[in-house]
Amino acid sequence: MTLYVVGDVHGHLVPLTQALRVTGLVDGQGAWTGGDARLWFLGDLTDRGPDGIGVIDLIRRLQGEAAAAGGEVGCVIGNHDMLLYGSRFVPGSPVTEVRTIVQVWALNGGQEHDLEALDEQRAAWLADLPAVALVDDHLLLHADTLAYLEFGPTIDEINAAVRTIMHEHDERTFGRNTRLLFRRFEFLEHNDGVANARLLLDSLGGRQIVHGHSTIPETFGVAPSAVRGPVTYADGLAMAVDTGISLGAPCIIVSLTPAAA
Repeated sequence: MTLYVVGDVHGHLVPLTQALRVTGLVDGQGAWTGGDARLWFLGDLTDRGPDGIGVIDLIRRLQGEAAAAGGEVGCVIGNHDMLLYGSRFVPGSPVTEVRTIVQVWALNGGQEHDLEALDEQRAAWLADLPAVALVDDHLLLHADTLAYLEFGPTIDEINAAVRTIMHEHDERTFGRNTRLLFRRFEFLEHNDGVANARLLLDSLGGRQIVHGHSTIPETFGVAPSAVRGPVTYADGLAMAVDTGISLGAPCIIVSLTPAAA
């Protein structure tokens, strides 16, 4: 079964749908045609782009269609997804000493039409998303940070802790917990990246971390128009797949299954 991942979509529904169609995962009407393929989204579904709720609805629909065909569509939660959710349920929760979660959401590309359309069903789906997933030997997560270990020492405990945070709506702590997933660049060489990546893999399992969050143009000095695929770094222990769609880069569906010899 082929495994695909998608970095931060940020509400860009049309480029996402086009990329899925080119890859053969959906047809002209957007219905699942991937058979038993597995497709994982790495968070930040909303904000900045024109239709974050449309992205959420597409993923929710494809989950059912893929499962019926023997495939899988999964998603880990990103900091922007937590910002949108928190702006709905705990808007006054402090993220910093001077800004609340709804203020940080607005400053980071929050779209009013997404917030208005975040109904109970969509919110419940967001609240149940995992923060980390181990698929084959790939450790899938949103942010390039060790902060996940502050939620717990194992994948199951991390995911349980994040789901509790989402469901409890604790105004005192929600914003500060969301802030943990704003951390980035912790697998780069100048930040002891190889050691950090190895620590996370040793703790949670897997051969390689696959993450979004930090765009390839901003992290590696690549022009958005020149992005052609993911960047593997930290001695091969980490792979960045956020192309920077909001910067003008293409939406790329990344295959993590090696091509047959």
